[in-house]
Amino acid sequence: MQLNTVLLISGGATQALQLIAALSLLILLHEFGHFFFARLFKVRVEKFYLFFDFLFPFSGLLNFSLFKKKVGDTEYGLGWFPLGGYVKIAGMVDESMDKEQMALPPQPWEYRSKKAWQRLFIMLGGIIMNVIVAMVIYTIMFAGWGEEYLPTQNAKYGIMADSTAQSIGLQNGDKIVSIDGKPVARFNKIVGEIIFNEAKSMQVDRNGQPVNITIPEGTIRKIIKSKRNTFIQPRVPIVVEEVVKASEAEKMGLKAKDSIINVNGQAVMFYDEFENIKKASAGKPIALTVVRNGTAVVVNGVVPQEKMLGFLPSGPDAFFKYDKIKYNVPEAIAKGFSFTFDQFSNYWKQFKMIFTSKEIKASESVGGIVSFGKLFSPVFDWHDFLGLTAFVSIILAFMNLLPIPGLDGGYVIFLIYEMVTRRKVSEKVMERATTVGLVLLLGLMLYANGLDIFRLFKK
Repeated sequence: MQLNTVLLISGGATQALQLIAALSLLILLHEFGHFFFARLFKVRVEKFYLFFDFLFPFSGLLNFSLFKKKVGDTEYGLGWFPLGGYVKIAGMVDESMDKEQMALPPQPWEYRSKKAWQRLFIMLGGIIMNVIVAMVIYTIMFAGWGEEYLPTQNAKYGIMADSTAQSIGLQNGDKIVSIDGKPVARFNKIVGEIIFNEAKSMQVDRNGQPVNITIPEGTIRKIIKSKRNTFIQPRVPIVVEEVVKASEAEKMGLKAKDSIINVNGQAVMFYDEFENIKKASAGKPIALTVVRNGTAVVVNGVVPQEKMLGFLPSGPDAFFKYDKIKYNVPEAIAKGFSFTFDQFSNYWKQFKMIFTSKEIKASESVGGIVSFGKLFSPVFDWHDFLGLTAFVSIILAFMNLLPIPGLDGGYVIFLIYEMVTRRKVSEKVMERATTVGLVLLLGLMLYANGLDIFRLFKK
């Protein structure tokens, strides 16, 4: 049975290692879900493999494993083709296409001999396990780190608007009041509300006056296509957090905690104001007036052609009060449960938009191994790694629920049909449907990864 038919790799070594670790763990746990219910109902599991020991989806090609060991009735192994993993359940039509076994009379220890509801649990085992894994990880995160967020009302300087935001009428300094008339309590939820609910308008406070911003068609597509998460950000003063070694900023004499108040004779207060002047000064001299320990100091230099002076500015957490929620263990369990289903719901909305929204194009939104790999941070952080691993587990659960033969969801549809009509789907139909499903899955994978390759060359 299948199916975690996605191997994802990233550009950096750290990203690649995180990706491999997360997917290997999730694949093993997904397949263990099938294994657990199969053994619970006394069904023989002939193989349990991480990665495929054949050229997926062609079960008869290049059959060999990197490692294998038989324990009892089950052969445990590590395949050579890193595209997922599988368990081979006796008496089941799956990607192994073992027609010889299926031609023999059903045995008591085979999948096909069990009741429909037992077979349903076996098929749903991997999905159930993926959901449980996400819940457990989120519970650990909420118990260990709690939850921290910036209340929208605490972004007292308003927003920094990128070119897409400015094109619809937003301005730097606008304070977000509501989306389609509904207040958004958390600043980091604003863009999600616009995208997932295909919002039509935003209400802002501009210098104390209410302004209604109409969101024109095409805006959501631009936000998603940019992939920079810069549509709106909290507007912050321009303060140096860290100076990069051997950079122009270091040569100029900039120091951590310097607060920039003037650039080339123009007064500035916010990061966006500084950026606008700097970008217009590429290759030209630049004079910065900074406040250092209560004293105004002028430093001089030249803006490099790439427009990067070489310092990191302080982020919103240095200027605004963030709300932090701490959870005890029972509260963390409840929050982990609800958050898992919130994430599942959000992913369903994303997936549905590919087919229903005029704003979304599959060729721009679908990606393969490279796109997925880039989700992982190039700098390892336990909180980010666990959060992304939990989300990937939700994605695997969702994708396996799709009613495509060869995926768990395809088998579930056949079982539901059997339970409703009291008639089994013939093994011949199952074989043909599985073949078609596997070919479809192969086509989808080639398409998604082909888009990644095209984007790399397009750059």
